[in-house]
Amino acid sequence: MLHRRAQPLVGESGDDASGEGPAGTSRLRVWMAVTDLLVIVWATFGAQLIRFGVDGQGIRSPEDLVSLDYTTFSLLLVVIWWLSLRLHGLYSPHLLGHGTAEYRLLGSATLRIFAGVALVGFGLQLQIARGYILLALPAGLVGLYLARRLWRRWLGAQRTAGRMTHDVIVVGEAAHSANLIEAFDSVPEAGYRVVGVCTSTTDEAEVHGVPVLGSEHEVAKLAIEIGVDVVACGAVHRLGSAGLRRLGWALEDSDIKLVVSPGLTEVAGPRVLTRPVAGLPLLHVEAPAFSGPKLVVKATLDWIGAAGLVLLFSPLLLVTAVAIKFQDGGPVFFRQARVGLDGQTFEMTKFRSMGMHAEEQLEELKIRQQEERRMSMLTDGGAALETRVLDRGVLFKMEEDPRVTRVGRFIRRYSIDELPQLFDVLAGRMSLVGPRPPLPEEVSRYEEDVHRRLLVKPGMTGLWQINGRSNLSWDESVRFDLYYVENWSVAQDLVILWRTAAAVLSKDGAY
Repeated sequence: MLHRRAQPLVGESGDDASGEGPAGTSRLRVWMAVTDLLVIVWATFGAQLIRFGVDGQGIRSPEDLVSLDYTTFSLLLVVIWWLSLRLHGLYSPHLLGHGTAEYRLLGSATLRIFAGVALVGFGLQLQIARGYILLALPAGLVGLYLARRLWRRWLGAQRTAGRMTHDVIVVGEAAHSANLIEAFDSVPEAGYRVVGVCTSTTDEAEVHGVPVLGSEHEVAKLAIEIGVDVVACGAVHRLGSAGLRRLGWALEDSDIKLVVSPGLTEVAGPRVLTRPVAGLPLLHVEAPAFSGPKLVVKATLDWIGAAGLVLLFSPLLLVTAVAIKFQDGGPVFFRQARVGLDGQTFEMTKFRSMGMHAEEQLEELKIRQQEERRMSMLTDGGAALETRVLDRGVLFKMEEDPRVTRVGRFIRRYSIDELPQLFDVLAGRMSLVGPRPPLPEEVSRYEEDVHRRLLVKPGMTGLWQINGRSNLSWDESVRFDLYYVENWSVAQDLVILWRTAAAVLSKDGAY
């Protein structure tokens, strides 16, 4: 990543004056709360109207110990549901805009409310209509999710443009501070804008393009003077445990948040648990799960999801097969050996998107491309070729591959060529979500740690699909696959499936 220009300090940026910093975030939280309230009102009173009509009914317990109409019940449910979102921290400024915690808390708060309604109804023997609950619960969940999604997209665009961000001072050794700055830069939608570094391990005026403001022991004074929102400590710093504790005390009355990076790379939050022992907070890193109930749930969802998608896309599958057959009379499907779970080889099925003699032309195409690249180096000093070639280990992909047919170009653009892999999922050879299925010759060149990709079934989609597809380098593809293997969960699979639809429609990186 290129070093960026040093950011102006808070007093120079004008964000506070314009209200686009913390003030802008405060207004956003108010609007999000109003939106959530409107969605909840729509879900509850909509369910009441559909279930009972305009006249409505009443809720009674035996011997009329409790008696109220559904309008009153809906009002109570709206207030309690909305307050539950607030009590679960869904309007915390550091939760908004990035990560899955926001959606997880949203589901948790909603399900707890309806579980509470069920328990109260059972305890008091209230005759609450099941149709009302079955309408209000999913409508509210989906409505709240979509509203949050829209706000998140808007907030992400604002933060990417440099507005409504949290100003951060990074503390730690120069190398670790640079890594933390790069991590913040890689996800601008998270809203962390590093404005300064406090370190004693460099004589340079900047670290990764960010000005050095002082030493680690000056950070509290500098953070308060500048007026930042967050102090972020890297994995290695010279404060020590006592110094870190005193830093927390110094920031207590300033509304400045203190965050600490433990330096656990490629380990997601759900696997990291904090358990204090004798006043010492210990980070427990749970082992990744490759068996047990979670895997059974994943396999069940794979089969149900694949079966449903086959039924849904059956007309498209039929039309695509006919178009490929009529184009050149060749086979409809292309089958290729891939390596799956535990290194077992299987035949992966795709719609054929290239001519019938594509494999024979591969070596000739590679030689011709190497010659063109060599000539380009001689004539224009190494400028990039117009035809883009992706070098990913043993993989060879061209943006303008002459072997791709007219029908093939269309179905590749929208990932229609991958739909027959649904039958591989039904057969248990693949999963809906997982690492990219590798070629045998690719696996033969794996370094030792890369073999961990084979601990789970390969997937039709995955983190590699929603983070660039064919635009990814080999190292990036491996990193995403290994991260998935180490941290997979059913909830994350559902998020990836949702984001895959957007990635496919955007067509970015598909060729």
